[in-house]
Amino acid sequence: MEFKKGDRVELLDDDLSGIVQEVTGAEIKIMTEDGFIMGFPADHLVKIKEDINDIDTQEFDFQEILREKTSPKKHQSARTRSKDKGAPPMEVDLHINQLVRSSKGMANHEMLNLQLDTARHKLEFAMRKRIQKVVFIHGVGEGVLKMELEYLLSRYSNLKFYDADYQKYGLGATEVYIFQNP
Repeated sequence: MEFKKGDRVELLDDDLSGIVQEVTGAEIKIMTEDGFIMGFPADHLVKIKEDINDIDTQEFDFQEILREKTSPKKHQSARTRSKDKGAPPMEVDLHINQLVRSSKGMANHEMLNLQLDTARHKLEFAMRKRIQKVVFIHGVGEGVLKMELEYLLSRYSNLKFYDADYQKYGLGATEVYIFQNP
């Protein structure tokens, strides 16, 4: 970039600006806004096209700009994708690390009871709030939690349960459909 005496410049890596006083080879000497003369390599400076005070405000139609800013915007409704329509509204992760801060010191049966209590509470919450689908994420593991969860769910007469979507959850989730009374 070519600099000449009188150009307004700014330093690239710092908040410093000034007017070119002297150009000697690769060094540009500028007078800062504070009145100091400082030298910088030409590749550290950028030329400022115009000062904010020199902008001609006659070329702007401020009334048109205000109309654009204050005119009511048309809101577009968010489209739901066909995939999202079948998505379950409620997911419950029964992994023990999601339920307690630390499982250190807990016996296996204590962890299992906590997971089943959480599942029962979430299922009853879904029934009270009339949520039709709930997915319980139990993981694959040895299958103990899955069997106990299926035993718990089989005690309810107003629901059916089955393996959840394999592509989304793999083998580690059970989907519950709750029949709603009219």
